Amino acid sequence: FALMVGTAGLPHVIVRFFTVPKVRDARKSAGWALVFIAILYTTAPALASFGRVNMIETINGPDLAGTPYAEAPTWIKNWEKTGLIEFNDKNGDGNMYYAAGSITDPNSANEVKVDRDIMVLANPEIANLPAWVIALVAAGGVAAALSTSAGLLLVISTSVSHDLLKRNFAPNISDKAELGYARLAAGVAIVIAGYFGINPPGFVAQVVAFAFGLAASSFFPAIIMGIFSKRMNDKGAVAGMISGIAFTAAYIIYFKFVNPAANVPANWWFGISPEGIGTLGMLVNFAVAYGVFKMTDEAPQEIQEMVESIRFPKGAGEASAH
Repeated sequence: FALMVGTAGLPHVIVRFFTVPKVRDARKSAGWALVFIAILYTTAPALASFGRVNMIETINGPDLAGTPYAEAPTWIKNWEKTGLIEFNDKNGDGNMYYAAGSITDPNSANEVKVDRDIMVLANPEIANLPAWVIALVAAGGVAAALSTSAGLLLVISTSVSHDLLKRNFAPNISDKAELGYARLAAGVAIVIAGYFGINPPGFVAQVVAFAFGLAASSFFPAIIMGIFSKRMNDKGAVAGMISGIAFTAAYIIYFKFVNPAANVPANWWFGISPEGIGTLGMLVNFAVAYGVFKMTDEAPQEIQEMVESIRFPKGAGEASAH
């Protein structure tokens, strides 16, 4: 659930809807985006399961008794050079065997360590697909990374330089200075992203889940309340966003950095892992935003009119039966 609402709240996804000239086109764009997102989230678990089964059968052989290391498939040899696949022949029989557990655990039958981050790129090789398919998958991965990075850097730079500085702290800065701050913000973001790319707090799927959880606990409630409640004010939205993202970030930081040893289901709140805590953060956001909104003045009239104009674009006309 956190992944779904987090996707709806990701800024680099939202900003894509601003590239069309008409409200009608934006609605179509959002609709198609939801279709493809639904396809992605419903097929990804199935593809992951098929890929894992294929990998296990490739390593363990058709009879699941193990395969000789000397006859290991090419993809194992290729990825072994990168250090992302390791083989530890515990019983000295020369056969590879993949099972649950660590290759360093004497009580586990597992002899092969496969880094989870390679599965997307390795799957075409495991399935013996043509080289051009492998190249296409690799190109798709690079394109997705570049597209996501470009969108996020655009949002980060403009948010810091325009929304934060120009509209709040330094309204009189020149366009040149605003551009400079935007570049500085983008540079800082690149450095931080580069650091966590070299020293990731988890494997790729975990890091993505953290990002989506933070988006779910911050942006998504503000967007929903801004659309469906004309009277929601800035104080409520800001308080909710700060509360939601602070709660979610604190939960993730505690279990991933402060006390990793405690990151077990027995210590999780309501059995929710750090990857899925964005759902609770979202509820905290909604609750705090609503409470602050009720205790403060409602949004100015011009803001309410703006929301109304978004709901019913100029020239849209009255709804009619068909």
